[in-house]
Amino acid sequence: MLIISQNLTNYEVDIPKDAVFRINLAWVNDLNELQTILKKHKTRKIFLDLPTNRTKPPNNKYSIDELIPIIKSNQNIKYFAISNINSLKDLEIYVDIIPKDVILVPKIESVEGVANIKPITDALGTNKIIMLDHDDLHSSIIKANQPISKFLECFNTLTEYCKSNNVILLRTIGVVFSDQEKKVSDYIG
Repeated sequence: MLIISQNLTNYEVDIPKDAVFRINLAWVNDLNELQTILKKHKTRKIFLDLPTNRTKPPNNKYSIDELIPIIKSNQNIKYFAISNINSLKDLEIYVDIIPKDVILVPKIESVEGVANIKPITDALGTNKIIMLDHDDLHSSIIKANQPISKFLECFNTLTEYCKSNNVILLRTIGVVFSDQEKKVSDYIG
C-alpha cells in the first residue's frame, strides 16, 4: 500500500493512480477545507488521519461527532487513522462509531502502545493495519527518560508482532523538504 500525503499536492507532483490519498487533519484548517479536498480527490481512496492528543504544530482539532457525517457522505474514505493509541480503551470509541466499511488504523506512538499491541489489533477485526510514527515514538522514549535503545527494542517488537500476526505495519519512508511552504497553515503566523 502506497499512501501519499495531501501536502505533496502543493508541489505539483504527480500521484500514482493506485496510491491512497492521505488527508492529515492536523494540516486542514477547517471542515470546509476538508470538504474541498475531498471533492477534489473524489476518485481516490482516502486515508483520513485524525490527530488526537497532538502537542506539536500544526494542532488543528476536530471532534469525531463533526467528522462522522463527512465520513458517511464520502464513500471513498476507506481508512481512518487515529493518533496516540496507547491501549484498547483509546480505540474503543472509534470501533463503535466509525462505519464498518472504513478500516480503522491505530497510530502507535509510545512504548505503552507497543506493549498493548495485541489487544489493540484484536479489536480491529479482519483488516488489521497499524501505523508507526517513528518520530513520536522516539520523542516519547526521550520524554520518559528511557534509554534510546528502547526505540529499537520497540521497533523490533512491533515489526515481529506484525509479521507473526498478519498485521500490516505502515511507516514513514522519507519526507518532503522544501525551502518554502506552498500552503498557508493556521499554525504559521
